Amino acid sequence: MGAKLRPLSGEELIAIFEKFGFVAIKQTGSHVKLRRISATGTQMLVIPDHDDLPKGTLRAILGQATRFIPTEQLHPLFYTSPH
Repeated sequence: MGAKLRPLSGEELIAIFEKFGFVAIKQTGSHVKLRRISATGTQMLVIPDHDDLPKGTLRAILGQATRFIPTEQLHPLFYTSPH
């Protein structure tokens, strides 16, 4: 059986991205804007701060984040290990 997408909350995602140097800079309603300044410029992510994020939302956030963070570093944090 292959790796499965983990159930993650907005709070857990924010903690994951903080490990990669992102900082929460603003919250509008239930959405938290994260920013990281790197040598290539400013990088932004917006995370819905919900208890249980739908799988499609998690995949979309993962897709956006891989523009800034290598897939091989993010994948183990978003997916379970295959059995």
